Amino acid sequence: MNLILWRHAEAEDMAPDLKRQLTLRGRKQATRMGHWLKQRLPERYQIVSSPATRTRQTADALSDCYEIDDLLAPHCDVADYIAACDWPSGPAQSFGTVVIVGHQPILGRFASLLLSGTETNWTIKKGAIWWLSTREREGNEQVILKAALTPEMIE
Repeated sequence: MNLILWRHAEAEDMAPDLKRQLTLRGRKQATRMGHWLKQRLPERYQIVSSPATRTRQTADALSDCYEIDDLLAPHCDVADYIAACDWPSGPAQSFGTVVIVGHQPILGRFASLLLSGTETNWTIKKGAIWWLSTREREGNEQVILKAALTPEMIE
């Protein structure tokens, strides 16, 4: 199973928070990462986005077919993100890959919990993805980091 955590790209500083849009640089970041993902994602995958405008605009760079889940909103916590994707037993079972488009600091905390077993403040840069996967070793299920990329790393 694959779980891709995608932080929204650079957005304007304004209020209200949920209506913040991507900057021109943010649109370029999202487009670059969306193109990279399109080339590597399996045929079947699911995208779930926060209801915030900036996350929806980021998701649009990959596909216009995605779900919006209020559990991924900026004010939510790791437990909400877990409930939203129910990974690895939820949609990942059906689709094989789930892309979550969300916010810091929750994405970093979610990644730290899945990879280290402890919720700590890890930073995921704007527009970046962390691609996590499960595997079984010696009868134990493990979560591994397959890729961590920022838009600037992609040409």
